[in-house]
Amino acid sequence: MSVTNYRKCLSIAGFDGSGGAGLQADLKTFSAWGCYGMTVITALPVQNTMGVRRCYELPLSSISDQLEAIFDDIQPDSIKIGMLFSGEIIELVSSFISHRAKNIPVVLDPVMYAKSGDILLKEDAIDALKYELIPLATIITPNRLEAARLVGKKEVTEKSEIMKSLVQYASGYILLKGGHDKNELCDDWLYCPVQKEVTVLHGERIPTKNTHGTGCTMSAAITSGLALGLDVEAACKKAKQYIHMAIKNGEKNSVGKGSGPVHHFYHLWPTINLITS
Repeated sequence: MSVTNYRKCLSIAGFDGSGGAGLQADLKTFSAWGCYGMTVITALPVQNTMGVRRCYELPLSSISDQLEAIFDDIQPDSIKIGMLFSGEIIELVSSFISHRAKNIPVVLDPVMYAKSGDILLKEDAIDALKYELIPLATIITPNRLEAARLVGKKEVTEKSEIMKSLVQYASGYILLKGGHDKNELCDDWLYCPVQKEVTVLHGERIPTKNTHGTGCTMSAAITSGLALGLDVEAACKKAKQYIHMAIKNGEKNSVGKGSGPVHHFYHLWPTINLITS
């Protein structure tokens, strides 16, 4: 009997009971890309499409136990790190990655804000993120708001200025996302640490309110690409195409009263004969 060797992706991130962002978005994305998804829960934001009501911080021991349980049994092919919430959690995850996952690609999405604007990373955690976790990442994927906060700027400035500052902390690739740009384009800048050059990944802005979990989905797609053997640049380009289509196909979907989710399975659901009333 033949054995299927799944490509395995681990997401270390926060929970979203409404299903659009966080671990839930990551698992959907991993599945859409044909990968086997696993999770470690770092925090429990109580949220829906309209915003975050409050956030419960998990005991460090529970996060450590989850990590140990996964790695004692299943070796991930790639790791995505999302919401970590506190400096203590960042230190724990950084230490674990350094000791148990040195040769595994790590995609770090430095989650700081929910789509509603609610803060998902404590202010005193910024330094731990910059100096302990970012240097370990294969690629980091901040949007302009997150990047500005990382480099200590109170106002969002030009991408070129932010990128110059980010390079001081990152040893790997940097994908500076353009979703928060105020124009008709949605261009992402990909910095390569080897050539020390920036490649622009062009994108068209889609006018829709259904953008809950776009950052999580994008970083999870990159994680899937790396697990499947793509190099970083190829994974980013494929992920860019995927998130564009997920947003486009989720535009007319009605989920919740606020910012709805993207359509993670836009290419799969039409092939399934669903019985609906």
